Amino acid sequence: MEQNLVAKSERLKSLLTRLTSVAVAFSSGVDSTFLLDVAHEVLGAKAVAFTASSPFVPQRDVDEAAAFCREKSIEHVVVPFDTLAIPGVVENPENRCYLCKHALFSRMVELAQAHGLAAVVDGSNLDDDGDYRPGRRALQELGIVSPLHAAGMTKADIRTLSKERGLVTWDKPSFACLASRFAYGETLTAEGLDRVNQAEEFLMAKGFRQLRVRVHEDGTLARIELLPEDIG
Repeated sequence: MEQNLVAKSERLKSLLTRLTSVAVAFSSGVDSTFLLDVAHEVLGAKAVAFTASSPFVPQRDVDEAAAFCREKSIEHVVVPFDTLAIPGVVENPENRCYLCKHALFSRMVELAQAHGLAAVVDGSNLDDDGDYRPGRRALQELGIVSPLHAAGMTKADIRTLSKERGLVTWDKPSFACLASRFAYGETLTAEGLDRVNQAEEFLMAKGFRQLRVRVHEDGTLARIELLPEDIG
């Protein structure tokens, strides 16, 4: 491993050690899986995984999170959360992610306190600075700690270090929540979210890995996004 990555890895472990105990917001994606694995190594039982179960999250992600925690003997808390009940979210405004994350992470902060955990941490990294991510503001307001970002890690760093650790997620495609498939202003419904999920699972079953099914025009039009080499 190159020296730069060694330094970042040690910085991450030091940050987690100073936190003493953490609730890891765990989606089973590349970033949060790596963060949870390191936190478990450093803090043992004082690292607990919190996974949201909501209409925005495919059940396969919750199942994968549960399987990982069983394999690693990590305490796993599934947090049922009706994202569609958050005021304003159904209308899908441009700050939808802020509204959702503020409500969800407020709940996680409450649960972390009930578990006697010192901090809630998430998998945000340096690459997240380059996108429009209103949800980041919600995390900052709530005092959510982003150790990967603080350690100076990029997505590429996390994938490399995940491979070094033998994590199967090292090359897992990135997937945002299902609500991100709908253009701003398109009404969000449980039925519409499920349609998108079924469409994407159909494509996954055909062997496609990096994909999106985007919904437009009041749910009457879907645009399928694939890698250029897969379009043929």
